[in-house]
Amino acid sequence: MTDALPIIVGVAGRMGSGKTTIARRLQREFGFQYLRYSEVLADWFQADPNDKLRLQDVGGGVMFAPEGQLELNRRLIARIEPRRDVVVDGLRHRVDHESLQAEFGDRFSLIFVDTPEEVRFRRLVDRFQSREEFLEADSRPVESHIDSLRSFASVILSGALAPERTMGSLDSLILDLRAKRVA
Repeated sequence: MTDALPIIVGVAGRMGSGKTTIARRLQREFGFQYLRYSEVLADWFQADPNDKLRLQDVGGGVMFAPEGQLELNRRLIARIEPRRDVVVDGLRHRVDHESLQAEFGDRFSLIFVDTPEEVRFRRLVDRFQSREEFLEADSRPVESHIDSLRSFASVILSGALAPERTMGSLDSLILDLRAKRVA
């Protein structure tokens, strides 16, 4: 890490789109601090971080509570290490984008992972008993604002492409963001 200000990358997309794969690559290959909204929720509400359906319920309650989503973002931002590049996995709401943009300005970039429903279901087949159960989880209120984040994305990656193509695009984006910060 140089003395340049760190970059903050948010990753958004529907469940099973490949968000975590992308975010973990930034952690592993580029040394980013990894933060996940669901972990912040789990800590805040003493919930099991692996209970995805419970976290969807908790997240839905936060999203519709006055100031709830802002508080979630305050808690997430408080975890950011000041001199390290950061990847935030799981933006789900416009307020998530707005909070990170307000805090970090042009140092914040959003990646949207666009993956067809069928591909997402195949990836999550072990988590759900049926396609109907998957569709029910995918249509819960906490999932309802994700697609609105697409318009704020610096880049839209296809989660259906071969991994080497997606990761090549991701790597190029990160190298470009890092070059701009020292320019």
